Amino acid sequence: MKSERKLIIFLDSGDTIIDESTEIRDEEGIVVTAEVIPGADVMVKTLYERGYTLALVADGDAQSFKNMYKRLGLYDYFTTMIYSETIKAVKPSPRMFRAAAGALELNEADFGRIVMVGNNLSRDVKGANALGIVSVFQSWTTRYPHEPADESEIPMYTIRDPLEFLELAEQLEERLRAGNVPFY
Repeated sequence: MKSERKLIIFLDSGDTIIDESTEIRDEEGIVVTAEVIPGADVMVKTLYERGYTLALVADGDAQSFKNMYKRLGLYDYFTTMIYSETIKAVKPSPRMFRAAAGALELNEADFGRIVMVGNNLSRDVKGANALGIVSVFQSWTTRYPHEPADESEIPMYTIRDPLEFLELAEQLEERLRAGNVPFY
């Protein structure tokens, strides 16, 4: 039986779990296949096995994510998947984050126990910061800026690769259980 975790984890997809440079698209622009970033599949499975609730919060087409995550065997590890196509907004829009929280039956009072892990300072980090969600910048890719454009893009935490998040998640969970929030 999985333990009841307090920390809720939102994960971006491109260059956070999936290596965007490996995406193969069909004639409609839908991703049919892609590879994971080294260690990202282990991170997702390990977080799930440790009892964390996982939500994919990603910009793109729903079918692209279904294709990739089902083929990679990662689809069922997520309690919910929120896509910009279905929400009709892209990060940093609060609609994306609120939709994920709502799908998990969480409200604004729970935002302090949610962490958003993403590769994009202007989307993932800025959107999380605006709502009081813990922001983690995964600086794996060189495709996007690594320097915040302004204060709204400064991450609470920075990791280099997916496996680094495993220890950070445990530390944040311990702080939550001890009542030490906010995390910074």
